Amino acid sequence: MTNMIPRAGLSVDERLATLLETQVLTPLGRDLDAFWQGFAALLAEYAPRNAALLHTREDLQAQIDAWHTERRGKPHDAAAYQSFLKEIGYLVPEPGDFQVGTQNVDPEIATMAGPQLVVPILNARFLLNAANARWGSLYDAFYGTDALDAAPAKPGGYDTVRGDAVIARGRAFLDDALPLVDQSWADLVDENDGKLQDESQYVGKTDKGLLFINNGLHIEVVFDRETPVGQSDKAGIADIMVEAALTTIADCEDSVAAVDAEDKHIAYTNWLGVIRGDLEESFDKGGRTLTRRLNGNKAYTDRDGNARALSGRSLMFVRNVGHLMTNPAIRLPDGSEVPEGIMDAVFTSAISSLDVNGHAKYGNSKHGSIYIVKPKMHGPEECAFTNDLFDAVEDLLGLARHTIKVGVMDEERRTSANLAACIHAVRGRIAFINTGFLDRTGDEIHTSMQAGPMMRKGAMKGSDWLGAYEARNVAIGLAHGLSGKAQIGKGMWAAPDLMGQMMVEKIGHLRAGANTAWVPSPTAATLHALHYHAENVFAIQSDLPAPAGLDALLNIPLATDTNWPEDELRDELDNNAQGLLGYVVRWIDAGVGCSKVPDINDVGLMEDRATLRISSQHIANWLLHGIVTKDQVMDSLTRMAAKVDAQNAGDPTYVPLMGNENGAAFSAARDLIFKGVKQPSGYTEPLLHEWRLRKKAG
Repeated sequence: MTNMIPRAGLSVDERLATLLETQVLTPLGRDLDAFWQGFAALLAEYAPRNAALLHTREDLQAQIDAWHTERRGKPHDAAAYQSFLKEIGYLVPEPGDFQVGTQNVDPEIATMAGPQLVVPILNARFLLNAANARWGSLYDAFYGTDALDAAPAKPGGYDTVRGDAVIARGRAFLDDALPLVDQSWADLVDENDGKLQDESQYVGKTDKGLLFINNGLHIEVVFDRETPVGQSDKAGIADIMVEAALTTIADCEDSVAAVDAEDKHIAYTNWLGVIRGDLEESFDKGGRTLTRRLNGNKAYTDRDGNARALSGRSLMFVRNVGHLMTNPAIRLPDGSEVPEGIMDAVFTSAISSLDVNGHAKYGNSKHGSIYIVKPKMHGPEECAFTNDLFDAVEDLLGLARHTIKVGVMDEERRTSANLAACIHAVRGRIAFINTGFLDRTGDEIHTSMQAGPMMRKGAMKGSDWLGAYEARNVAIGLAHGLSGKAQIGKGMWAAPDLMGQMMVEKIGHLRAGANTAWVPSPTAATLHALHYHAENVFAIQSDLPAPAGLDALLNIPLATDTNWPEDELRDELDNNAQGLLGYVVRWIDAGVGCSKVPDINDVGLMEDRATLRISSQHIANWLLHGIVTKDQVMDSLTRMAAKVDAQNAGDPTYVPLMGNENGAAFSAARDLIFKGVKQPSGYTEPLLHEWRLRKKAG
C-alpha cells in the first residue's frame, strides 16, 4: 500500500516527497515548506487549465465527427472542410513573420548535426548505455551488424575474414571523411604517415590516437599495436571511434509503462542519477558482475599543445508525459489525481536544476539550460499552456526565465496543421521540433474516424498527407529561424536488426533537412553518424523550398475502393492484431513500455504506444464502417494470440495469452479495439493504465 503524506494540502507519495526533499531541495538550499506551498498554488492554477484544454479537444472532435457523419457517402469537399475547421477554431490564423528567440542552447542542439537516441527512463542500464553513446566503435558496429556488406562472422571466436572486411570498410570511411594527399588510409604504415588534404580537419592527439573533425563531428583514429586488431594492422590502427549520439532523450512517456508512484519514483531516481552523474547499474554477464557508469570526458592535446576535453556523454533531454493522463502519486485537495504532465514538469526540472546550480559531477548543459521534450500537444493553445507552465515552474524553482527549453513533438494533426502558431507560442524557449509520424498517423485516423474507412495501413506511408507533413515540418522550422538555435528532427528507425537497410534509407532524413533523427540503439547511433559525415545538413537546409499550404496535409487517407478480397482483409487484421497483442502482453504483464517485439514475419521491431495507437485505431475504423465484423476481429485476435505465445515461448516468465482470454493483457487488447472509437484522441494510455494497475494489484 502506498504511504501518502501531507504537504501543503496535497497528499504526496512518501517516496517521491523524500526523494525531492532530501536529494534535490535540501542540497539546493531551498525552503521545503515554501516549495510545497508554491507547488500547491501552481497545481491550483494549472490543473483546471489542463482539464479545460482536454475538454476543448473533445469538443473539437465531436464537431468534426458530426460534420463527417452528416456528409457520409458524399464526395469529400476539401475546400468546405478547411473552411469548417477554421470556423470551429481547429485551424487558427498564421502568426505572420517571426524568428524564434531561444538563447543559451548547447551546440549539440543548435549548431551540430547528428543522431539522437530515445531510451526508456525506467531501465537504468539502457539509460546509461544511451548516455554513454556519445562515442561509438565503428569496428564493433560493422562487425556485429548487417550494415557491412560481407559474409557473416563464423562462430567460435574472432573471424579474421570478416574482421578484414570491417577494416577495409573503416578505411573507406576515412578516405571519404578525411581524404589524404595522394594516398589512401589503407596505405598508411604508422600514425605519422600521410597528410590531410584539409589540414584544418586535424584537431589533436588523445592518449589513444589522433583526433579529427568533419562536418562538425569528431573522429578518433585509435593507434595501438598492443591490441589484437592493432597488432595485425599495417598502420597499427586498432579502431575508429566516431562521435555518435549527440543528444539522448530519457523518456518518461511512450516507451515506458509508468502508472503509479512506484514507477514514477524509479523514473525520477534514474533521472537524478544521470543529472548528478552518479547513476550505476550492476548486472551479471557470463558469471561476472559488471557495473555500468557514466563515461568521463575524452581528453586530448590540441594542435597548439593545449590540454582540452570533449564530452564523453550525450547531451540529455527528458521527455515528460503529455497533458492527458493523471497519476495517483499525488492527490489534490479535492482527492483527485495530479495531472502527470504537471508533476513531471516540476520533478524533472527540480532535479535538472542541480545541474544548473553546479551540483553535477560532469554537467549536462554547458549553458545552464534544462531540456524537456513535450509530446502529444494539440495545437497552439496547448503549446501556450506549456509555455506558461514552464514559466511557473521556473518561478517555483528560482530559475531564470527560459532556463527550461522545450521540444515540441509535431505528432498530432492539429499541431502539424498549425505548426507555425505552435512554434510562436513557445518562441522564447523552443529548442526542438520533431515529426512523430507514428502518433501522427494514429491521430490522422482518429480525427477523421467518421469520414469513412481508411486505406490499408501500409498504403498510408505513400499518402499525400504524410509527405506534406514531413516536408512542412522542416520548412516551417527553417522559416522561423530554428536553424542554428534548435533541432529539427525526424522519427525512429524501428528495426534495430536491419542496420544495412537503415544505412540505405535513413540518410533521407538528412536530405530532407533534419539535423537530427531518432535511432533505437547505441550501435545504430554509431552507424547513423556516418550519414552526417556524408551530407552537410546545414548546407542542405539553405536550399530547401518554402512551406507548402494545407491542401495535401488535410487530404484524408480514405480508401477509394473498399472491395478488398477476403485474404487481404484477413492479412490486414492479422498484421494489426499480432502487433497489438505482441506489444500489449509485455506492457500489461511485464511493465515493459518499449522493446523489440517480433512482427508477424518474425522481424524484431521497436514497438511503443504510438504503433499500438495506429493498430487499434485502424481496426476500430474498419469495424465502425462495416469493413470487418466483430467475429472476424475476434478470430484474428485468437489466432494471433497463439502466434504471439509461440514467439515468446522461450521466456520462462511469459504468461500465455491463450487460456487467459479474460486476463488483463488480452482484455486490454480487446478493449483497445472495441472501445477505440471513444478513446480520447485514440490514445491507448487510459486503457493500458487501467489494465496495468489491475495486473499490479493482482
